[in-house]
Amino acid sequence: MKRSQINQAMQWADDYLRANNIRLPEYAYWPLETWKENAARLDVIRKVMLGWDVTDFGMDDFANIGAVLYTVRNGSITEKGVGVPYCEKYIVMRDGQRLPKHYHVSKTEDIINRAGGPLRVLLWNVDPTTGKQLETDVNVYMDGVLRTYGAGEEILVDPGNSISLTPYMAHIFGPQAGTDLIAGEVSAVNDDNTDNYFLEDTRRFADIDEDEPILHPLCNEYDKLT
Repeated sequence: MKRSQINQAMQWADDYLRANNIRLPEYAYWPLETWKENAARLDVIRKVMLGWDVTDFGMDDFANIGAVLYTVRNGSITEKGVGVPYCEKYIVMRDGQRLPKHYHVSKTEDIINRAGGPLRVLLWNVDPTTGKQLETDVNVYMDGVLRTYGAGEEILVDPGNSISLTPYMAHIFGPQAGTDLIAGEVSAVNDDNTDNYFLEDTRRFADIDEDEPILHPLCNEYDKLT
């Protein structure tokens, strides 16, 4: 991705969040100079990767595969007492975007429709032994109600509602066509470096072409910038 794409996506996401009365922590808006000035105080933010995350998952098709994410709260899997024992994110997506098909081995996550149009979700079971996708029915809780769907069947989650994704449940999600979306994620402690298993040819973080200055650093580049 170009840095200019990332900067533009951040600005759009922030405008959309604000339009829906959602504000981010103060450091979300710091310029790079302020990050550098405060580097000695940011160990927890760096360790648990709080902050901005803009990615096309290495597919060079941000209009269709990608999102702006912001991790507001998180903890460490390996260092108890660092951060908090849960994770919260905002996932902000334009019409046409989706996340690639993936699953988690460790965390359970609630994906909550915070604002926008319906959240579109597709689910598959995964064999824990082989990591292969299965074509069996999927049992999933939605706000405490057990529901059953066919593999890859479209599920629409309206604003204010949520869906609970458990380990070895592969998923794709994004806004329903014609709408934008703010999804919330509330989960167990999240480690994006070790607990994402993709069933498409992707990478979790994008390579960046530095075609303009950084607006705000991304959560996976603090060490090299501060």
